Amino acid sequence: MSLFWGRGVRAALDLLLPPTCAACGTEVMTEGAFCPDCFQTAQRIVSPSCHRCGVPLENEGLGGSESCCAACQVHPPAWRSARAAFVYDAWSRRLILPLKYSDHTENAAVLAHHMAAAAPDLLMHATVVVPVPLYRTRLWKRRYNQAALMAQHVGARAKVPCMLDALQRVRATRALARLSAAEREQEMERAVRVRDRCCHHIEGQAVLLIDDVLTTGSTAAACANALMRAGARSVDILVAARTGRVDEQNPRFIQE
Repeated sequence: MSLFWGRGVRAALDLLLPPTCAACGTEVMTEGAFCPDCFQTAQRIVSPSCHRCGVPLENEGLGGSESCCAACQVHPPAWRSARAAFVYDAWSRRLILPLKYSDHTENAAVLAHHMAAAAPDLLMHATVVVPVPLYRTRLWKRRYNQAALMAQHVGARAKVPCMLDALQRVRATRALARLSAAEREQEMERAVRVRDRCCHHIEGQAVLLIDDVLTTGSTAAACANALMRAGARSVDILVAARTGRVDEQNPRFIQE
């Protein structure tokens, strides 16, 4: 009876408030679905992509036998592997920025669905899901951590426990995009730590670290290093979108 009642309520709500595309607001058949135009516009990251940083590759030859981009071969990241659902572009920003800055928290479930679909192997091996933390002043201003919302949905889909407050940002940091690699490393040095009361829960775990966008990788590296210092068995990264590309002549990461 309760199942029938729940379906009836849902049908009534769909009639009064038809579900809309999370990216553009066009009416769709089911909640969380994209309209046909957005479905075609979305740039999903599929193979070939670098298994270490998640950046899309133009062809399989660029990744070699290990599916690893030139930049990660020269400078391996602090984490084991990374996946992203979408390329970070004008379209994906229509999902991510409203979640991040405009209280569209419903987008967290939509993004988590596509993140989970992009990384079934990571979800299979993860034993705990952890979000990238916000510094307290930013959290007070925003009132929620978008990474934590996505982590909850990803964990629920994969049936993996989620530790929302395992990581703590101990000081404010400058925006990293305009800094050099050395400046980014210095800016993030010891800026993130595992909370003392969570260390024994992290020890020996295969951690899946969740964030909205992977750009320079400096924040993810700081989080991964903190988790490894606390005894994590491994750290993998799963994000909604990945920005940048690999310069084939000069193996380094380029901002878009």
